[in-house]
Amino acid sequence: MDSSKYNLSAQELQTLSSKAISAKAAAYCPYSKFRVGACILTQSGEYVIGANVENASYPVGTCAERVAFATAIVSGHHDFKAIAVASDTKPPASPCGMCRQFLNEFTTPAFPVYMYDSEGNYQVKTMQELLPDSFGPEDFAGERA
Repeated sequence: MDSSKYNLSAQELQTLSSKAISAKAAAYCPYSKFRVGACILTQSGEYVIGANVENASYPVGTCAERVAFATAIVSGHHDFKAIAVASDTKPPASPCGMCRQFLNEFTTPAFPVYMYDSEGNYQVKTMQELLPDSFGPEDFAGERA
């Protein structure tokens, strides 16, 4: 797949993928054993990683994508270029519904989501493809102070 289609250089995509794959090692998943790593590339060229963190009360756990985005947001980043998500599955796992809505809050419909499998192969989809007919901050623009 041509990374330039999404305004990423080959080097940016390589770094993004390797950091997402490496981030799986930080996952805390003693219950599901389902490791997920994520890495966001900001528009300023910084990489922010995340990994899933489970809890004995399953709904309390946090997915890798949300960990990465929350870390980026509280670190002052608001403009993003792409995200990579890596799992130990084949084919690659896509972000869950909750993560899709969470990512939608901070991205555009054309934002690319690279999904890596256990062998480093990937698929890429845009947020529009992952969450069609979505709603986001723009839908509340008239209601926010």
